[in-house]
Amino acid sequence: MNGDEQSLSNQRVVIVGGTSGMGMGAARAACQAGADVIALGRRPSARMVAEQRVHGSITFQSLDMTDDTAVEQMFETLGTLDHLLITATPPSPGGPFLSQTMANAQAVLHGKLLGSWSCARHAAPRMPKGGSITFTAGGLVTKPRMGASMMMVAFAGLEALTRALALELGPIRVNTIRPGVIDSEMWAGMPQAKRAAFFALVRQRFPAGRVGKIDDIGKAALFLMANDFVTGAVIEVSGGETLVSIE
Repeated sequence: MNGDEQSLSNQRVVIVGGTSGMGMGAARAACQAGADVIALGRRPSARMVAEQRVHGSITFQSLDMTDDTAVEQMFETLGTLDHLLITATPPSPGGPFLSQTMANAQAVLHGKLLGSWSCARHAAPRMPKGGSITFTAGGLVTKPRMGASMMMVAFAGLEALTRALALELGPIRVNTIRPGVIDSEMWAGMPQAKRAAFFALVRQRFPAGRVGKIDDIGKAALFLMANDFVTGAVIEVSGGETLVSIE
């Protein structure tokens, strides 16, 4: 595929979660492809200001996607858009299944699954035929991990929603990216030494021989926005994580 085929010139891209991590990688990719990019996130930071200086066509705004009223108002204000990408994963309580409360479980589903649903619901009526909506899930769907049962359910729900909406919203296209281990802010809570050891194990065992970068997700997102014959698909960007064990 050449550069012209991936051009997003004169198109408007909204990225929920675009103020950091994988969303920031996608915002950069879309900007470089010529799009007008609106990056939405819960907490604007100094890093966003720096990105604004480098990528003048990225506009940063605050949004909590767990607030359906705020989401509706944001998309009313933004108006028409061509592509929507949702990378945000609001903080939510995990932990062992038998230690969870109903409130904990609902918080996970409300944050990731229903938050993504809300963004898609309010964006779709403002999108043209051939526009795209892209969700992000995770490798938990195929490789469960202790203490993350509800997040796995949320990811699986998004992949199922992808197929349902591809039918219901067509010719608007709906897809999901399933990232693997990506070196981003999501690992900030892990002690540095432990994180370094984990990343070393990833480089040793993953077929790709390295840890993922946020720009890897950006490239996948750009492909799904630009290729108008891909819908109802789950694109795994994991370096082969699901093929090996890293326990």
